[in-house]
Amino acid sequence: MASRDPRWVLKDRPSFTLIIGLIVTGLCALVSFAFDVLNGAPVQFFISLILALAPVPLLLAAVLALDRMEPEPRSNLIFAFAWGAGVAVLVAGVINSLNLHYIIDAANLSAASARNVAATFGAPVVEETMKGLVLLGLLRFRRAELDGPTDGIIYASMVGLGFAMSENVSYYIAALNSDQGGIGLAVTVVLRGVLSPFAHPLFTSMIGVAVAYAAQRQGSDRVFSILAGWVGAMLLHGLWNGLSSYGGFPGLVIAYLVLLVVLVVLIALVISDRRRIVALIQRYLPPYEPTKLVNPADIHMLSALSRRRRARQWAKVHGGKRGLRAMSDYQLAATELGLLHERAARRMIDEQTFHEEQRALLECMSTAKASFPVPPAHLGAAARGTPPPGYAPG
Repeated sequence: MASRDPRWVLKDRPSFTLIIGLIVTGLCALVSFAFDVLNGAPVQFFISLILALAPVPLLLAAVLALDRMEPEPRSNLIFAFAWGAGVAVLVAGVINSLNLHYIIDAANLSAASARNVAATFGAPVVEETMKGLVLLGLLRFRRAELDGPTDGIIYASMVGLGFAMSENVSYYIAALNSDQGGIGLAVTVVLRGVLSPFAHPLFTSMIGVAVAYAAQRQGSDRVFSILAGWVGAMLLHGLWNGLSSYGGFPGLVIAYLVLLVVLVVLIALVISDRRRIVALIQRYLPPYEPTKLVNPADIHMLSALSRRRRARQWAKVHGGKRGLRAMSDYQLAATELGLLHERAARRMIDEQTFHEEQRALLECMSTAKASFPVPPAHLGAAARGTPPPGYAPG
């Protein structure tokens, strides 16, 4: 038996350090918004804030839809988003402003030319570094959460969405203060909020994939992969800004095509990673069949997102919220068990840690399975260890 609440292994409880981090990022976001208020009237700020917030729920839903096989702890996702919206935006904004003034003074350029230079060569370095720091923090303090490229993409996308949201507020205020006024705002909203909402997440996903790769490796390969991802993010960001600044409409079309290719590659990585996790489940869970915590029907259910969803629906229909929570916990614990075996096979954890987490995960599965609803018509089948048809369709 585990010596503490076995659900600790599902990592869904925020730590004191994480709470402090959320407070700090929240304060940074308030300071950043304070600068925005100073740059425009309060009414302009609230209009810009509403426009920046409007697409966020849809964008978050699109990102989290990729994170269904082994969902990341919500507290970590919130922190990544808050880091992007607070610390990263504030620090990057200050440094970018200083860089812009330096370029104007040193190169004797007009304000417009200096902005293009800063956006193409300076902003990508500063912004990707500030966003990437949270991924390095995950590698250092939450390495076990980075089980594959999907996790790196999810965390990178969360910090990128937070950054883009706060940055859009500044751009929308600047558009309102321009000579074009409402027309300029409409164009900016279309370009930033409609046509390129995933630009920042795609840039930072280069670092996310690299950090996730490093989390699964030992030795010097880790440093090389992180540096490669960091350079890739900066180059992609700089290419986007450069083509948008200097290329006109043809440059903008090329920039969108480049991002489209990157998006397709990342989606292919996510699909490949799902297949890897299914293979781990099918490889490592059958030996646990003698414990009665898993059987062929369970493995069949766990091997496809559609069957997992149907099982949760069945549990909710027959057991309400308690049944749904039990099924969700079982699916997550079983998936984590397969990933735990992979970490042990890669020698990423020691034997004591493996056995401690293994016991906790098995106890989670046992507690969850004991809470599965059993419709009266299926009591006999359940007593023989056969799941009801609605629980394991097919």
